[in-house]
Amino acid sequence: MGNEPGCNDHLKEALEIFTESGALLDGHFLLTSGRHSDRYMQCAQVLKFPQYTEKLARWLAEDFADDQIDLVIGPAMGGIIVAYETGRQLGVPAIFAERDSSGTMALRRGFSITPCQRVLVVEDVTTTGSSVREVMSLVEKSGGIVAGVGVLVDRSNGAIDFGVKQRAVITMEVVSWDAADCPLCRGGSEPVKPGSRK
Repeated sequence: MGNEPGCNDHLKEALEIFTESGALLDGHFLLTSGRHSDRYMQCAQVLKFPQYTEKLARWLAEDFADDQIDLVIGPAMGGIIVAYETGRQLGVPAIFAERDSSGTMALRRGFSITPCQRVLVVEDVTTTGSSVREVMSLVEKSGGIVAGVGVLVDRSNGAIDFGVKQRAVITMEVVSWDAADCPLCRGGSEPVKPGSRK
């Protein structure tokens, strides 16, 4: 389990892609998890380039090519493009989960998961893995089988264990703090949220 050989074979080239696209940001950021950090990986800056998206998703798809994947799913917003392109490369449908009015991750827009379908869950960036776990739970409640998890950037440096086969294109350690313990806040800095969720 974990981030064994595979996508990290492409680490140097992947980091070049993220650097060239301006995706790696320095500052004071409020993460989706609620934690604060002095670095942020804005995958949208990479995913706006089809040639980069195709290459990054290909590395994920190659790692799951022999896992009999029937469907790819990602959480909105960050996982939508990753799911689409990874599904395209695997030759299977791709859908996304999104939050309903209660804030719960759900299948909408007529999307469904067939019982016993082997599903690959993908995401752009993971820090605590909470969104991925929500989607995994949704897959299981729908009767599907979580066959694996693939992410573009694992900010936990491999600390997250989803309990299934998992791969990351980039595995890196980015320091983050609880809001109450944030040294940047103590220094008078205000965090910004560059992601899609307010």
